[in-house]
Amino acid sequence: MFTISRVRRGLAFAAIVWISSALPARAADDVVRVVVPYASGGGVDVVTRTLTPKIGEVLGASVIVENRAGASTNIGSELVARSAPNGQTLLTASNTLASNGALFPKLNFDPATDLVPIGSIGYASLVVVVNASSPYKTLADLIADGKTAPQKISYGSAGNGSSGHLACELLQLEGGFQSLHVPYKGGSPAVTDLLGNRLTMMCINPIEVVEHIKSGKLRALAVMDNKPNPLLPNVGTVVSMGLPGSTASVWWGLAGPKGLPADKISAINGALQKALTDPAIAKQLSDRGVTVMTGTADQFGKFVSVERTKWTNVIKTAKIQAD
Repeated sequence: MFTISRVRRGLAFAAIVWISSALPARAADDVVRVVVPYASGGGVDVVTRTLTPKIGEVLGASVIVENRAGASTNIGSELVARSAPNGQTLLTASNTLASNGALFPKLNFDPATDLVPIGSIGYASLVVVVNASSPYKTLADLIADGKTAPQKISYGSAGNGSSGHLACELLQLEGGFQSLHVPYKGGSPAVTDLLGNRLTMMCINPIEVVEHIKSGKLRALAVMDNKPNPLLPNVGTVVSMGLPGSTASVWWGLAGPKGLPADKISAINGALQKALTDPAIAKQLSDRGVTVMTGTADQFGKFVSVERTKWTNVIKTAKIQAD
């Protein structure tokens, strides 16, 4: 025998079933996954997580950051390249978008054609550093020794093909000197050996060494840009030192799979621009040494193309091979 209470419970259950059946499709459409091809906690991861809440707010979507590290960013990059071009899977792209095509000629995807640019985020110019006890007071001193006694100079990097490796090779080509490359599995152990005077120099993201510079443990010889770095305003630039072709930076942007519709690219780029121009977010990025770089998807595409030509030339000239 049915009671009013049982009828009410039945109606309530039916309503819950109806509502829950209607939600999944909408929820799936409202989720955007941003793949970071690096481990969590690193610079690229932090930059991404700084931006995604605002991007999600503007898009009206839930943005999830997913770390897919490995194979010099190729694992995460290929995952995005193979995903459906519906705007729900994006990539936080970095320097490897421009260099991996030359470093890894047998990739299962083409970074130049299987990933499309959406918008730039920003960059941080690299800095040339030595131990504070180093005899090299200027970049010119180091280059002079590198021309006459290259066996005296060694530089460390986070690994073959890393931004620091390519930047130091570029500096050698431009400066006409030589030195020994010592690759590490990550930047931290290389910095440790530089602090221990087991390396001569590094070309590195200033955020990784600025505290060591300020504390007097390391000396910055040059910023690899045409203008000073806000974190190191008193350090000269390679351009001012007569090496205009030696500019190098770490940079970031958003990319998506080939075939991503123009309206999706425009919408995501618009959300990115609002995130980058948000005062609180801009300050967070600036505090981490990031120079914000706004612009259209086309502008980011042209930037990546110039970077790809530049670093492909360095890789081929210096005969660099990935691990």
